[in-house]
Amino acid sequence: MRRSPLPRRLIGYARVSTSEQDTHAQRLELVAAGCTIIVQEHGSGASRARPELARLLRDITKDAILVVVRLDRLARSVGHLLEVIETLERKGAHFRSLHDPIDTSTPQGMFSLQVLGAVAQLERALIAERTKAGMAAARARGRLPGNPGLRNGTIEARQAVSQARERAYLNELLGSMDRWLPTVQILRPNQSWSDVARILNGRGLGPWTTERLRRAVKRLAQEKLADPALLAPAPRQAAADRLAVLVQGIAQANPDLSLRAIAAQLEAMHERTLRGGHRWNASSVKHLLARTTVPD
Repeated sequence: MRRSPLPRRLIGYARVSTSEQDTHAQRLELVAAGCTIIVQEHGSGASRARPELARLLRDITKDAILVVVRLDRLARSVGHLLEVIETLERKGAHFRSLHDPIDTSTPQGMFSLQVLGAVAQLERALIAERTKAGMAAARARGRLPGNPGLRNGTIEARQAVSQARERAYLNELLGSMDRWLPTVQILRPNQSWSDVARILNGRGLGPWTTERLRRAVKRLAQEKLADPALLAPAPRQAAADRLAVLVQGIAQANPDLSLRAIAAQLEAMHERTLRGGHRWNASSVKHLLARTTVPD
């Protein structure tokens, strides 16, 4: 007898722009649609810095479906929507809007999404053309592009630019954290920041420097999106122990790597062997992994 497929887990996301507004109406629709969990957020539609959404995307599991009442409750633009859906796809999850023809678990919904992607690409091209035309017209009139207050060095203009940069930085972290933060959570604080950065870079998740990585994790910890314990100092280790922990970290960050692949990554990181050589082999990696294995 053929078993019917298990129902997919529906997770609702409800957002209003201010703390004075209420998500009650959205929650009623999401519950009626079958959502067993509903995440609520108070945040402006013009901002991409949404901590609750970031946590949801970080923790969502395979085959779950993120459900919203309308697209504007989730994303500030078509580009932002596509970024969120790409994140869900990497997790093996799906997206559904109750009042829009978007459901990435169905062929029809995927077609609508592809149409949206084409519209977003056209929108970016048109904006770029308008920007270039506007700057050319301004120069023709003898006007300089940019912020006049910033050119004049006013305190208000400098503060506004600083705040805008900080918002952009946080948005960048929120958009990328699901790709690299899980590896950091596995490795820190046992591994040094330098070694973690090198492991991430070796996996194509960079480029990271020690200071840039530490700053990124600290910023996410301030937003309660990362455990502050990740920022604790790494323990001091002898050279042989550091190598063993490093090899273990590479293996933990990507369990599918073979011993030869780990050896190749160590060479790419310009890591010296215990004897000071440049060439790594599978047996050396196996030996170092055995040093960190706790006997039963």
